[in-house]
Amino acid sequence: MTAAPTRALARAAVSTAILDSARRHLAESGPAALSLRAVARDIGMASSAVYRYFPSRDRLLERLIADAHDAMSAAAEAAETAVPRDDLPGRWTAVLTAVHGWARAHPHEYALVYGTPVPGYRPPDMTMDDAGRVGLLIVRILQDAARAGRLHLDALRAATAEAPPSDHLRHELDMLTAEVLGAAEAAENPVPPEAVAAAVAAWTHLFGTVNFSVFGQYDSLFCDSDAYVAFSARQFAALLGLT
Repeated sequence: MTAAPTRALARAAVSTAILDSARRHLAESGPAALSLRAVARDIGMASSAVYRYFPSRDRLLERLIADAHDAMSAAAEAAETAVPRDDLPGRWTAVLTAVHGWARAHPHEYALVYGTPVPGYRPPDMTMDDAGRVGLLIVRILQDAARAGRLHLDALRAATAEAPPSDHLRHELDMLTAEVLGAAEAAENPVPPEAVAAAVAAWTHLFGTVNFSVFGQYDSLFCDSDAYVAFSARQFAALLGLT
């Protein structure tokens, strides 16, 4: 092995050690107390050496947040992929329960993404590749349902018949679809505005339910929050009109 690959492997190993230590500090002290100096002490490195990998606490937080998004999305994608394509309610339920399972297993990393903002830290704007993969799964499920004639929006349309979306809101829903799917696919396979609004509601339901579970709001209500989350997922799939 040449020197360059060896150095790359060594750098990757140090980066992994830094991130693993940072996650331990998150669990023990929370993100507000995270410092590069503490991480350096933990792994036996000079703080100046750690700064060569992550030049500031904010850069370290950005990497931790990106990794959390990636791991959570990968769990949801793997679960959704394992369900037959024609089982639309099952695919939706798989996404929600996978996100919930990952969040329960990694509560401190989940809190970085959907918990209380870290004082003094302003995260950069996340791209759809970073933060939108779970939302994309939801849109794909609704898109597949609409294409197959298995997304029954009659109740949603009836509910908004007297107060339909404004032209401005319709435009924003169209723009959101183009951002998630890409302009070309959104034009080729349009998604009804009601379905896009339903996708936003589904996304809100998903993370609202997971937040309540992870942050203990269900503890006094349910002995088995996993069972409730799975039931809630199936119930919301029915409300969306997925069959």
